[in-house]
Order: sequence, then C-alpha cells, then structure tokens
Amino acid sequence: MRELLRFQPLYQERVWGGRALESALGRSLPAGAPIGESWEIVDRREAQSIVEGGPCNGQSLRSVLAKHTAHFMGPRWPAEKPFPILVKWLDCHERLSLQVHPPASVAAELKGEPKTENWYIAHSVPGAELIVGLKNGVTRAQFEAAIKAGTLEACVHHFNVAAGDSILVHSGQVHAIDAGNLILEIQQNSDTTFRVYDWGRTGLDGLPRQLHIAQSLRSIDWTDFEPAPVRAAPTSGVIADCAEFSIRRIVLGAGERAHLRANEQPRILSVVSGTVRAQNDGNAGSRAPQGCKLIRGDNALAPYAGAYTITAETTAILLVTENFTGDGAG
Repeated sequence: MRELLRFQPLYQERVWGGRALESALGRSLPAGAPIGESWEIVDRREAQSIVEGGPCNGQSLRSVLAKHTAHFMGPRWPAEKPFPILVKWLDCHERLSLQVHPPASVAAELKGEPKTENWYIAHSVPGAELIVGLKNGVTRAQFEAAIKAGTLEACVHHFNVAAGDSILVHSGQVHAIDAGNLILEIQQNSDTTFRVYDWGRTGLDGLPRQLHIAQSLRSIDWTDFEPAPVRAAPTSGVIADCAEFSIRRIVLGAGERAHLRANEQPRILSVVSGTVRAQNDGNAGSRAPQGCKLIRGDNALAPYAGAYTITAETTAILLVTENFTGDGAG
C-alpha cells in the first residue's frame, strides 16, 4: 500500500470563477456553472477527499488516515488529527474580494481558523495582478477612511505576475487575486475568510456579498507593507518556507529524475507543468514497474512509508510540499 494517494476533485461554484480548469487542465466540469475552486486534497467535516484508484479506492481521506496513520503520516501523528494541508486550484476569471485570514493570536476570539497559504501562478493573462499587503505607510485610520469612501484599492499593494511566480501569504496579510490568474493554492487546513471589500459586486443570488469589516480590521497586520513575490526561475529551489509548511520547486528535463526517501515525512506532489511518472521504489522488482503517471494539474499524497523515483516524461515542474507534520520527520 505504498502507492501515491490520488483523489477525486471537489468542484466549487464561485461568482468569480470560470471554465479554465476545463480549458487549461483538461478537467470535466459541471455544465454551465462558474467553477472557481477545485479542492484537490481536503480533510474537513464539511468536505472530504475521496481516494481515486489503488487499494484505498472510494475511501475518504479521513478514513484512510484513521486506519493507517503511521503508514501515511508517520509514527507520531495522532490518528484523530485532520490532515493539516488543503490543496486547491483557483480559476480567477474575475477579481476576488479583498480579504484577510485571522492570525492565530485572534482566530479563536473571532471564531475562525488561521490560514497561511501559498499561491503558485500556473497561468496568467498579460497585465494580471496580485494584491498582497498594504502600500508603504498606510495606517489603520487611512484604511478605515478609505473603506467608507470606497477608495480602498489605493491603500493596497498591487504587482504584476506571470506563470511560474509565487507568493506566500501569511495569516493577517490583506490580499486579493486579480482576474486572469490560474493558481495552485497550498494552505493550512482552514476555511475562514473575512471579506473587507468586494468592489461593489453581487453574489450568485444577485445580492451584495457579506462583508466582515470588524473582523477584518481586527485581523489585518498593520505593519505588513509591500511583500515581494518569488519570481519564476528555470532552476530548482525552495519557494515557500513557513512554520506551517515548505514548498520546493523541482525543475526536471525530459528523462531527469528526483528521489523521495521513505520514513522521513509525508509529502504532497503537485505537477504544475509537464508530465512525470512516480515509481514506488519498493516495486522495483515487481511485474508492474510502470508507476503512477501525473500530468499538469495533478496532486497526490506520498505516504511517510513510501520511497519514490520521479521521472520526467517531458520537461516538467513539480512542487513538493513538506514539513507540515510539525517535526519534519513524520
């Protein structure tokens, strides 16, 4: 049972969504709906990933981790503890709301959960932007006045992005994603979002969407000015590193290989460009050495107990999310 775990996507209709998951990633989407999110890996009461293929086919992620905790998460992970990462694809056909996630210091008080997240830009139309953090020198008083005046856009930090760029967005950083971005979001397992501004938009029901101004003002880091993204590069390296997780970008030419050793920690594999094949090294002498093919858009969980050789079938970029169990060793 050392195969990678792959899951059925959970598609979410959003007022700002579109059809890019269909056109760019070849997904089959619900007809006619604006699909803004695909929840790729999730372990929450209200949403459960279902395993697709392999010995655990049809089982929920929660059920698998409860039954085989040490195998997938390592010997020190509590069986009842939820999987700590949530992986999503975001199709931002229109601009998202200006929002913030509560930092740990106030999350419980505000009846929410902290959420630090990383955005990897898989595709971006020319001129598309991200909004993260405040413009240099903006104060809380100026921000509150701008909310009332409807001029909040002038208070926040805009920057252009292109495919391959990424940025780590910490809890407490005010942020929004501009129209025209296809993003892989890797985040803490949380679903708490406070909207501070929504550009005058109405929801799918035609009514103004709910804002959470008081909670947002309580959550925003008023010392966070103009953070910089990690720009695309043709080399491997760490693109995100925080207390909650880290992400490595692995760039492979056709035929090149990367190796993941067993009994270190669980990892999430995300193919953002090209095609790779993951071979379970424990099957090296078996009759079925073909391994698991992962194409652009695929996400999979590599268990603690598994060792893998990743071979690029084409030039490929693989993101490896790790260090999310708290001790780097399961």
